[in-house]
Amino acid sequence: MKIEQVAAQLYTLRDHIKTPPDIAATLKRVRDIGYQAVQVSAMGPIEESELAKILDGEGLVCCVTHEPADTFLNEPQKVVERLSKLGVKHTAYPHPRGVNLASEEEVKALAKKLNESGKIFKDAAQQLSYHNHAVEFTHAGGKPALEIIYDETDPELLMSELDTYWVQAGGASPVDWCIKLKNRLPLLHLKDFGVFGDNKGVMCEIGRGNIDWKKLIAAAQDSGCEWFIVEQDSNWINNDPFESLEVSFNYIKDNLCS
Repeated sequence: MKIEQVAAQLYTLRDHIKTPPDIAATLKRVRDIGYQAVQVSAMGPIEESELAKILDGEGLVCCVTHEPADTFLNEPQKVVERLSKLGVKHTAYPHPRGVNLASEEEVKALAKKLNESGKIFKDAAQQLSYHNHAVEFTHAGGKPALEIIYDETDPELLMSELDTYWVQAGGASPVDWCIKLKNRLPLLHLKDFGVFGDNKGVMCEIGRGNIDWKKLIAAAQDSGCEWFIVEQDSNWINNDPFESLEVSFNYIKDNLCS
């Protein structure tokens, strides 16, 4: 993994990107930490042309976006047009809202829709991926819903933005899932899983938890991962998401990059 492949997921900084001036100031701070790429997500209203100008001015690449789940299923062409304006290839379906993941029928219906949308992205030389949480490890028809989603979709039409913390929280192995998704893993969300005295797993900065990062990064690289995206949804150090992103970045730079 090269340091230029490490991105910051802007959902981490969602409270700081509500207006165009806030977005500009936040992206400058992200670049000052050392990140050279970001995932655009949870951002307030801003024209794509203005966002692209800010990113370019800071020397940042937008490597992937998140968009509203319903838009992917019902109006995928809108996302295609947005990605084209931003000059981005990758996007990821964020969450299966309204889907009963214990129902094999509903999971297969979701997979069918994602496959259909994925074809539209492929035809536009773009790529749709799936971002998981722990809930996709609910069993449906005797196996995790996430497994059904990938089994029922074309690998060329739906790839993965695997989330390491949520795989661990779902009771599975993120290393094993990186291996399972060989040639289907362009994107990886990096979050550590730790325990801090109350017998509960919590999200934490890279290197502060118990995930075997060297083994995981090696497996992800072997599966063709292009972007390693740091995200910290909550539990920030000193309640400061910028500090959390910096702690993770420095650990990655010092311990995991070649």
